[in-house]
Amino acid sequence: MRGGTGWRAGRVGTDAAPIDWSDFEKVLLCAGTVLRVEPFPEARKPAWKLWVDFGPHGVKKTSAQIAALYSAEELVGRQIVGVINFPPKQIGPFVSEFLLTGFHTGDGVVITTVERTVPNGVRMA
Repeated sequence: MRGGTGWRAGRVGTDAAPIDWSDFEKVLLCAGTVLRVEPFPEARKPAWKLWVDFGPHGVKKTSAQIAALYSAEELVGRQIVGVINFPPKQIGPFVSEFLLTGFHTGDGVVITTVERTVPNGVRMA
């Protein structure tokens, strides 16, 4: 949930141009386990800083505007899905190293999780 507008703001992607399969193959969507969560008081909207174990890809950090729906305690130990091959992005005083995936709703962002436990770092099929 790295800062931004457009699709991140809940727009339905009806105007999205088709992509080639090779474009999708470039996106590294992987499962990881949340290790640590801290408040991000400098964020414009209520947000958390998260550190996630992506197995062979290492521990990566991000910020996410998901505090409206999730407490820190609910997040620690949960497996999530992240895009781990975006370049780092400066968000205020914090550097985000991956994109936490989720779905915008009227109540806030619902994070993408796995239905069963999988190895950290495994790529989404």
